[in-house]
Amino acid sequence: MASIDNFAKEIVKELERFSQYVAEEVEASAKSVSKKSVQKLKQTSPVGDYAGGGSYAKGWRVKKVGDNYTVHNATDYQLTHLLENGHVNRDGTRTPAYPHIKKVEQEAIREFERELNKL
Repeated sequence: MASIDNFAKEIVKELERFSQYVAEEVEASAKSVSKKSVQKLKQTSPVGDYAGGGSYAKGWRVKKVGDNYTVHNATDYQLTHLLENGHVNRDGTRTPAYPHIKKVEQEAIREFERELNKL
């Protein structure tokens, strides 16, 4: 009977160790994908007078919030929606949209899924 109890304890110990390993790998993958996304956004973000003269593209950062990683623009966060979707000007004309966030988001989702499938 004692050997069965020891066997059960060993199984529980190994499952806890595996669970810890998976959690660490998911954390590392999330961090890696987030950092790559920031680099892609810095390269693909619009630059010009309408985008803060380049400060918008340089403003992308990764921030850890709880267990999650958030990619955000720290310098010109007000422009993200306006540049991604375009907007109406005061005179009624529309500015063109510069879609750059959605593409990187979709790539990040696919890459994160690939990383998780490797586990």
